[in-house]
Amino acid sequence: MPSPTGYDAGKKINGRKRHIAVDTKGLPVMVTPADITDRDAARELLWRLRITHPQITQVWADSAYAGQLVTWAQDRLHITLTTIHRPKGQKGFVVLPRRWIVERTLGWIMHARRNARDYERLPQHSESHLT
Repeated sequence: MPSPTGYDAGKKINGRKRHIAVDTKGLPVMVTPADITDRDAARELLWRLRITHPQITQVWADSAYAGQLVTWAQDRLHITLTTIHRPKGQKGFVVLPRRWIVERTLGWIMHARRNARDYERLPQHSESHLT
């Protein structure tokens, strides 16, 4: 049986990561073990987004989600996935278009101690608490 938590060696995260889709009206959230890659989790998140909100046709994501995910979303889900890249040659902190909306929402979520700490046994418990 797979562990409900994992270790992401790249980000040095032990536990869980939150993958989030944000709009102005709702907050569909998915919580996975940390050892699941962002691109694999993004496929599941986009699939859930398509089922729960079939009217959505345009999605923006950061540059970590570029590549085959863009064509997969277009071919399978008929969603246009646009990746937002950091300006070339830019060093340090940069405010990226539309990214601040997600960061603001994550800030709201992490303001509550129960969300900031990993008290839940399973990712599904964390997910149900957030949605």
